[in-house]
Amino acid sequence: MELRTASSPRDEKWYDTKRLRDEYVVEKIFFEDEIKLVYSHIDRIIFGGAMPVEKELKLEAGDELRAQYFCERRELGMINIGGDGIVTADGVEYQIGSRDGLYIGRGTKDITFRSVDPKTPAKFYLASGPAHMTYPTKRILKDAKATKEYDVEILPENHKKLGALESSNERTINKFILPGQVESCQLEMGMTHLEPGSVWNSMPCHTHDRRMEVYMYFDLPDDGFVMHFMGEPKETRHLVMRNEQAVISPSWSIHCGAGSQNYTFIWAMVGENQDFDDMDECDPKDLL
Repeated sequence: MELRTASSPRDEKWYDTKRLRDEYVVEKIFFEDEIKLVYSHIDRIIFGGAMPVEKELKLEAGDELRAQYFCERRELGMINIGGDGIVTADGVEYQIGSRDGLYIGRGTKDITFRSVDPKTPAKFYLASGPAHMTYPTKRILKDAKATKEYDVEILPENHKKLGALESSNERTINKFILPGQVESCQLEMGMTHLEPGSVWNSMPCHTHDRRMEVYMYFDLPDDGFVMHFMGEPKETRHLVMRNEQAVISPSWSIHCGAGSQNYTFIWAMVGENQDFDDMDECDPKDLL
């Protein structure tokens, strides 16, 4: 598990490109038959990827958590962006298709990942925050109907279309984990897809001092990229993001991006509250 410490906006304005990337960018998320995790001191989020190919992968707490098992004091969310996979949580198997998700509540001891077909392996993108209560494990189906008591389908109001082609930001926000959809202590998680011809996400941009956020960009070709903008509104910086890379956004930072083409990204938030609309929008005219 890689450790990232917190950073100050007073220091960030002096960072060069390498330092910016060292602090905020995770260059590679998915490794074959490995679980890659990053532990950020910012609101204690843990995020990363599990990519089982030939092996079944077991999620361990690691020395960093000083816990008997990963979810002893944590909750866990995930979205699969690869082939069909199976997650086993305390002996219960959950089949997770491409673009489907799973929430696992605090207290779950044994968590493993495997792929249905090694030729098209699953890629589970993971996000976790500290938890003080236990909520039930739920499988989240993006497009299919819920079939069992542990399944939920994304509600129409959480499957929201925003923006317009004229402003190059026509996109669909799929809210996976949040109040009224899948209950959690503090973790919120979802996926946003931009339509062809649209490149801008999260515009007008915003901050939210009460929680931090991580973006993981994907659905980009090898020569594609997203110019991710961060920093204080009057001290903006940019980061070039490639396919399946993640970027940490502290509470004080704006977060938005423009791509060389349309793309998809997963967002995960932890922090003080779970009010999705609690944002401090920045007037584009005020950005520097």
